[in-house]
Amino acid sequence: MMTLTTRWAQEAMCDLPLAEYPRPQMVRDNWLCLNGMYDFAVTADADEWCEEYTTKIRVPFAVESCLSGVCRRVSAEEALWYRKKFTLPQSFAGKRVLLHFGAVDWDCSVYINGEKAGSHLGGYCPFTLDITRWLISGENELVVRAYDPTDEGWQNRGKQASKSHGFWYTSTSGIWKTVWMEAVDENYIKGYKLTPDIDRSLLAIKTDIAGAGELTIRVYDGENVVAEKAISADDTVEITDAKLWSPESPFLYDFILELKKDDKVTDSVKGYFGMRKFSIGEYEGYNRLFLNNEPYFQKGLLDQGYWSDGGMTPPTDEAMIYDIAKMKELGYNMLRKHIKIESDRWYYHCDRLGMLVWQDMVSGGQPLDNFYAGALPNLYTVLSPVVNITKKDNCYKLFKREKIEWRIQFEDELFEMIDCLYNSTAICCWVPFNEAWGQFDAKRIGDAIKAYDPSRFVDHASGWYDQKGCDFKSMHKYILPVVLPKYDGRPIVLSEYGGYSQKLRNHVWNWEKSFGYQMYSSKESLSEAYRKLHEKQVIPQIKKGLCATVYTQVSDVEFEVNGILSYDREIVKLDENMIREINSKLTY
Repeated sequence: MMTLTTRWAQEAMCDLPLAEYPRPQMVRDNWLCLNGMYDFAVTADADEWCEEYTTKIRVPFAVESCLSGVCRRVSAEEALWYRKKFTLPQSFAGKRVLLHFGAVDWDCSVYINGEKAGSHLGGYCPFTLDITRWLISGENELVVRAYDPTDEGWQNRGKQASKSHGFWYTSTSGIWKTVWMEAVDENYIKGYKLTPDIDRSLLAIKTDIAGAGELTIRVYDGENVVAEKAISADDTVEITDAKLWSPESPFLYDFILELKKDDKVTDSVKGYFGMRKFSIGEYEGYNRLFLNNEPYFQKGLLDQGYWSDGGMTPPTDEAMIYDIAKMKELGYNMLRKHIKIESDRWYYHCDRLGMLVWQDMVSGGQPLDNFYAGALPNLYTVLSPVVNITKKDNCYKLFKREKIEWRIQFEDELFEMIDCLYNSTAICCWVPFNEAWGQFDAKRIGDAIKAYDPSRFVDHASGWYDQKGCDFKSMHKYILPVVLPKYDGRPIVLSEYGGYSQKLRNHVWNWEKSFGYQMYSSKESLSEAYRKLHEKQVIPQIKKGLCATVYTQVSDVEFEVNGILSYDREIVKLDENMIREINSKLTY
């Protein structure tokens, strides 16, 4: 289990971990963090009501992580139970009370004072319950039941496994993101969607309101008001002489959105946005990725978002900032968030620090066998420079998605993810499928994403089994030489490659079982291999149409030792100056 800790572990083991405001794009002053120690129990029968709580757990760390204080696996027959007593602050008096969960994996039921207040299915997205009707004066009781069969189920679970091995990692069960409450009036702002339009100097805003009222928005550049307008629920705001957002200049506008009823302010939320545009255009004979109407080469890293002590939950806010800031310091301008959905604060830090994000959907279904998951796709990559070939993904049984309810749940959670992350300035690409894991109808689904959000790119089938959908020709290259596929008019992206590895004693998860695609014994040999890969294979492909690169990966993860950083984030395993030099050459 997890015994390798990070430098932030001691700070995380406190009474109120991860206590920062959890939703930076929609901030209210009247809120209460419910992280910290909970009564905890595991019942052997998943359908059995818990009568006795036998231990404590530190929320929001998953039961499997050492930072939770429990550090144990959960079987597919067991259920997790959390209990916390709380008293509402005086500022909540007379208000509606909203209870928020950042994420609970996987099947969650919530009880307030013994009554069921709601439920949620899906292990990665946030959800909210209005719990006002079940609250009493004085002390209240919150109980959460969670059930997670991990890889014995069909649900969307990413790389979680009941027994970690290879590139399958320790499961994350139960509560693993912040739990919190806020107080609102009867008439309040439930949410909004922001879409910048730099060509027309406009910000489109669609607002969802509970109750009724009139909306007003004030937009700020620092302390200066640059726009103020009474708006409808579906409106635009003019942003004159807009300062554009980019990784090199990550400028963000702040705003305050107010709701009034009978000339009284019933709700006020603070948010932010960046003015930027993602598009595809012709440059030097090939269609390329553009940022703000200019060709822009994206040089990125695969980012799994796992921590040696917190599992999928970063130990502190500073820890997640470190990863983003360090990769930017090394000259990267993009992270591919791989088969995981982070907390809102992670995207906020990408927005403000200037780091583009490709956002993967979480994979599900049963794993493919080795022939369809390895041998056949690699044969396709060898032939792809000569001929465009593919295998149709509507054979649901072959791709392990034969049951219609599995496919419906995937699409429901996919668009739930897009909705909850839509306002991120940094997210430039949605990736619904990776390497055929649970892939089905990828072209139809990619087209549906593009219709739902035309402001971003879509990598409809990352790596293998391309269905000729929007927006890229996306390839993965490990061990085999980097050679571009036959150009078909779509931008070509190298969406995974590299994976060069080194294991460092006292900084790895498991010394004996550590693995990588190509292993090196020293920092010098690893750095030289990285340099040679890019100078001989990758950089020459840019003039042939290559538009983006995603090197594997930000950090080691459990048995994988192919990170730029060690798993505990203590060591930068490659020469930093060399990385910056190579990244300076990854450009048009």
